[in-house]
Amino acid sequence: MPPLTVLVAAPRGFCAGVDRAIEIVERALERYGAPVYVRHEIVHNRFVVDGLKAKGAVFVEELDKVPDGVPVVFSAHGVPKAVPANAEARGLDYLDATCPLVSKVHRQAERQVEAGRHIVFIGHRGHPEVIGTFGQVPDGAMTLVESLDDVATLAFATGTKLAFLTQTTLSVDDTAAIVAALRQRYPDIVGPKAEDICYATSNRQAAVKAIAPECDLVLVIGAPNSSNSVRLVEVADRSGTPARLIGRASDIQPEWLDGVGTVGITAGASAPEVLVREVIDRLGEWRSVEERTHIAAEERMIFKLPRQLTE
Repeated sequence: MPPLTVLVAAPRGFCAGVDRAIEIVERALERYGAPVYVRHEIVHNRFVVDGLKAKGAVFVEELDKVPDGVPVVFSAHGVPKAVPANAEARGLDYLDATCPLVSKVHRQAERQVEAGRHIVFIGHRGHPEVIGTFGQVPDGAMTLVESLDDVATLAFATGTKLAFLTQTTLSVDDTAAIVAALRQRYPDIVGPKAEDICYATSNRQAAVKAIAPECDLVLVIGAPNSSNSVRLVEVADRSGTPARLIGRASDIQPEWLDGVGTVGITAGASAPEVLVREVIDRLGEWRSVEERTHIAAEERMIFKLPRQLTE
């Protein structure tokens, strides 16, 4: 078989928030027994969701689909305040698997509103994280911007006290450009002390930037509704290397490898390492694979579990 260099990006795959969210569901199943209900996909990955379903997790989109008397887990993306309030009103036992870095943004939003500032939130309309963050503050307290064009259409009155926050899974480069445009237009706008884009998103994008110039094709393992995975495809494309988003190895078409000598592989923060190995094995069915790993950063972050599961 013709040779193929496979350049594997690191870090890749699961982040600390995803590890924590999955462990919360698994421990809840051990403690309470099946079924354990989960509001929304715990993380955006079909393989992970199906694996938890097989263990007894039941996924629903809204709380009204959860019957009385069973535990419910809130997804890693975060939920509006009204959701836990509703759960408490119904007497439901609930576990909040919101990533702590998303929870940090929620607290920042509350503080900015308390300080009398209107928030410009940089994010993707309809994403669960955006919906959850908007749900932390009163209606009308935040304005969503997705692009530089959106910044150009803002029309706040002179003297309006402003702050900006961002979704945690955005493009680092795009967000920097939007923040620069906001600061230019509104010099007094207040931002977070440290960027809201999470360490895992930044590290995975940096790793793709590092390997893409050496590759003829980059494969990103992730889901179409996974913001951080889609951003990895964009990062590779902007580096001049074509990229494809795949769910797992079976999505790969052999003709994609025509004329390809080096393939880069990465995985979004919701994709398990088993899918990375599956993809490399699949490539090995068609080509003689030489595998190398490029390490762009080391990650040692660990988040604590909810007290209900550790006491």
